[in-house]
Amino acid sequence: MEINNGMALLDVDGVQREASLIFVEDPQVGEYVIVHAGFALHKIDEESAMETINILREAAAAATAAESSDGES
Repeated sequence: MEINNGMALLDVDGVQREASLIFVEDPQVGEYVIVHAGFALHKIDEESAMETINILREAAAAATAAESSDGES
């Protein structure tokens, strides 16, 4: 979304986060990166990024479903 002074403002499925770009060579707005603990670790292609986002969505939906069923008898 934007890069300022080695920091990126990222959009992760509609949620904005900041991450350091210190480990990524020549980062550009519009590229996809793997982020851990506030650091962009490396670039990935769009297909891999979309696959990862879909897996995370599925995991979140499964966790929500499991929490909902915990309250049922």
